[in-house]
Formats: sequence, structure tokens, C-alpha cells
Amino acid sequence: MSRILIVDDDADLLQLLSMRLTSAGYEVVSADSAEVAIKSLAMARPQLVITDMRMHGMDGMALFEHIHRSMPALPVIMLTAHGTIPDAVAATQRGLFGYLTKPFDSATLLEHISRALKFSSSSQPSEEEQWRADIVTQSSIMEDVLMKARLVAGGDASVLIRGASGTGKELLAHAIHNASPRAKNQFVAINCAAIPEQLLESELFGHVKGAFTGAVRDHKGLFQSANGGTVFLDEIGDMPLALQSKLLRVLQERKVTPVGASVAIPLDVRIISATHRDLKAEIKAGNFREDIYYRLNVVELVIPNLSERREDIPLLAMHFLSTLAKKYNRNINGFSQEAMEDLVKAPWPGNVRQLLNVVEQSVALSTAPLISSVLVQQTMHQEEEMLLSLEEGKKRFEREYLIRILKITEGNVTQAAKLSKRNRTEFYKLLQKHQLDPASIRS
Repeated sequence: MSRILIVDDDADLLQLLSMRLTSAGYEVVSADSAEVAIKSLAMARPQLVITDMRMHGMDGMALFEHIHRSMPALPVIMLTAHGTIPDAVAATQRGLFGYLTKPFDSATLLEHISRALKFSSSSQPSEEEQWRADIVTQSSIMEDVLMKARLVAGGDASVLIRGASGTGKELLAHAIHNASPRAKNQFVAINCAAIPEQLLESELFGHVKGAFTGAVRDHKGLFQSANGGTVFLDEIGDMPLALQSKLLRVLQERKVTPVGASVAIPLDVRIISATHRDLKAEIKAGNFREDIYYRLNVVELVIPNLSERREDIPLLAMHFLSTLAKKYNRNINGFSQEAMEDLVKAPWPGNVRQLLNVVEQSVALSTAPLISSVLVQQTMHQEEEMLLSLEEGKKRFEREYLIRILKITEGNVTQAAKLSKRNRTEFYKLLQKHQLDPASIRS
């Protein structure tokens, strides 16, 4: 049950609000002044604060400033008369979640509360929701994925998570482990694409002393380290074929044989794997074994791209901002309206990981309490440059190189060809390829 702190020096309104919110299913803590509210914060630990703006002693704006300094992720809704609307609007630029003008009806109030609790990255998850605490979402698509993940967590069936790079496949795998009976044991993750092929078998299955040059002692592999827990095989589509057959044997026999050993060791692990590849296409191409595919893909979960869950972008951006502002010790309250619109509209080919990078760069470089649209656009452009394919990057470099060298030679193709150590005909072909006209550069 969400806990709400309401603050108002009008006893009648305080009682009315308390009754309305209690009947709506919320746990209510009330305070008749901002000073009392501040003393209540630590004990009450609310997920939302609703305060009147004009009160005797400390007013609602001063209370908001106090909360924002000490608990920046705690949402605050301000109740305001028409005369104080400009102040409330200004406060939203500094991090106030929203405001309601008096008089307001119950439906509007409850709608604001619902939105604030959904958007609040500070809402303490209930014990039932702790397993998924690291996954920030309000998307119906993601909620459907999480519901399936919760159902499958109770068993031991192998799970295959599909999704593009940066969507959070490892976070989902860890959440499944947290919700499973194996939660008290190890969760061991390995990226099959990040470890050289010659080392991958030893890392997964272990080795005995003397198994190969440099094996000076016995080494427990990741499977043995995770005994009783969960092994997460990220980018399983990049596992070499020779190793796939050995993994299949482990899955079938529930035993692991370290490199150089003659005796198999019994194993009790759950396998969760993930890939950004189309494994059915990889099977047709001969790069992935069909038998191991069906062993791994007992249950399949598909994580959507960030562009398919845009309603999560403001929530994720503010969640990252709150964490990173503390990390960099920066007094940054939020994004300008234009900056947030830029974030929501962006294509995000790198998904949540790219959004995190953009927010981190913006926090590190911002010199104002609000991150501007200009700064967001600059950091997004830099991220897009990093996400170019090698082919696209080479093409872009080649075109920019040709333009620069033609500017140096003032459009003289013969001189430009000599400087680039290409013959004139070859250089002209490059210009045609990139649709560049030397005469336009000369002029």
C-alpha cells in the first residue's frame, strides 16, 4: 500500500483529504504544518507528499525545497490558489512533480496521485515487488514481460531472453533469479561474445591442474561456482559450435567435466540465456545447433526496444538523473521541457544503455540546475556517432575527408588527388560516389 504524506494548516481540508485518500486505498499520514511534515518524513517514509502552498510559518514552497534537497526523487504535488500558479509553474522547472488549483475534484486528485506514484523512482517496492526493483518501467508491454517472468521464475525451466543490445536482458535474468527458489544462491553471468574462444570452455566448465600450459592449479568454472543458483549466458548466439555440443551435454546430463578431468561433477543450476541474434536464422546458416536451441528455449521472453515503450523514457531519464546527480555531486533537478521532449522523440538505437549514457554525459557537463535541450542534443549526436556501423563510419569519414581536401586545394581536383595519393580518375570516382561537385566547393 502506497503511503502519502499530506500537509495543510486548514484542519477541515486536511481531514477531507485524508478521508478521500484513505477510501481510495492509500495509507495516509497527515501534518498540520511544514515543520511537522519535515519531522515526519524520516519515520513515515512516504512515496508521495501533497502540500498546500500557503501555510502559516514555513510555506509549501519552502517545504518542497527542503524535500528536494534531502530526498530529490520523492515526488511532491502542490495545492495552490490561482494567485500562486506562476510560483507553482516555476517550481515544476525545479523538480516539483505537479500542482492542483483549488478547488479540484477527487477524480483529478486521484489521477495526479496515480501518475506521481508511477513516475516516482523513489517509491519503495513492496516485498512482493523486490525481485524486480532494478527494472524501472510503467509500460504495459514490459509489465506483460515481467508478469511472464514472475510466472516462470518459480520453476526450473530454461529461459531464453531475446532483445536488442542495451534493452536490459541481464537485468531481467537477474530479476527471474531473485524471484526464484534459488535466490539465496549465486547468480553468475558470462558474456559468451566477450571471452576468447580458447578460454571460454575453461571459464564455463573449469579445468584441472596441468590441463594446459598455464593451468598451475585447479579452477572451478562458472557452472560449479553457481551450483544451486543460476547461470546467465549472455549473447549465447556467439558461442562457438564446438562449445555448443559440450554445453548440450551439460544440459542433458546435469554434470560438468572440467578441461583435463576424467570424472564428471554433478551439477544443479538453472540456465538463463540471452541473445540479440535471430537464432532460427543462425540455425539455418549452420552457426547454431538446433538441439541446443530447443534445450535453451523452453520459455522465451522478448524485451521490447526502448522506441516501443516511449512512456518509460521520462521515468528512466529521471531515475538515471537522480542516481547520477548524487554520483557526480551535482545540484541538477531535472530536464527542461524541450530537453525531455527531445529524449522522448529520439530513435534510441542503443536502447536503455544509450539513454543512460546520454543522461550521464548531460549530468557531467551541465552547468545549470536544469539540463538544456542543446546539451541533450549534443550528447545524443555523440552517441549516434558511436553507434554507427563500421561501414557507415568509413563512408562518413571518406566523404568528410574529400570535402576537407578539396577545401584545402580550393576545388583543384589534380592537386587534391596528389595530396590523397590517388590518381585523378580514381579521385573523380570517389567524388561521384559521394555526389560531390568540386566547382561548388571552389565557389
